[in-house]
Amino acid sequence: MLEWMKDCAVVLGRIVTIFPLMLIITLFMGRRSIGELPIFDYLIVLALGAVVGADIADPQIQHLPTAFAIVVIGIFQKIFSYAVITFRKFGKWVTFEPVIVIHHGKLIYPNIKKARYTIDNILQMLRENLVFNPSTVELALIEPNGQLSILEKSHTQGASPLVFPLIREGRIEPRVLASFQLEASWVHEELRRMDISLEDVFLATMDGKLRLHITLYQEQEHLNLPPLHY
Repeated sequence: MLEWMKDCAVVLGRIVTIFPLMLIITLFMGRRSIGELPIFDYLIVLALGAVVGADIADPQIQHLPTAFAIVVIGIFQKIFSYAVITFRKFGKWVTFEPVIVIHHGKLIYPNIKKARYTIDNILQMLRENLVFNPSTVELALIEPNGQLSILEKSHTQGASPLVFPLIREGRIEPRVLASFQLEASWVHEELRRMDISLEDVFLATMDGKLRLHITLYQEQEHLNLPPLHY
């Protein structure tokens, strides 16, 4: 019992001493690490969590080496951040590059796949930016920190503010059809009229007036994306 209470006292003492040290190191590392959390900073957080967690959980681990490790990790992160800011080529090598996922209202399937996002991810991120119709977007790209930056078209008065995903990755959404009291045959007829195969459709949205906006897996303008300078 006495040994257990001693271990608890050691753990309590480590918590009291380690968290102020963590706060100091976090403030030393700077605001950038908290706000953006790039790849390397994410690894730093994992390393700090592992070191601190092991130190707190196991009273047998020596406390001073843990504190030294935290200080060294913080200094290493500061040096790395300085190198990223000072040497642009190095910064590009060790982080993600921006990826265009919407261009002229069309979703760019190869880039979405490359970024390992899904249609649902992109649509959700659009809604979070108060954009409910992808066709109103001139350009959208995923930033290195995973956020979606959007440039809407300058003239979107003719576009519906709300659309529904009728086809996703070649599959018709039956719930959308049911809400408009439509049959799958209507969709096939519309696609046939536009000389489009269902299997070629990456995303098709429909507004309240039953107007379709279709993005194919292979869009010709995918080959003519604007260059990004970052």
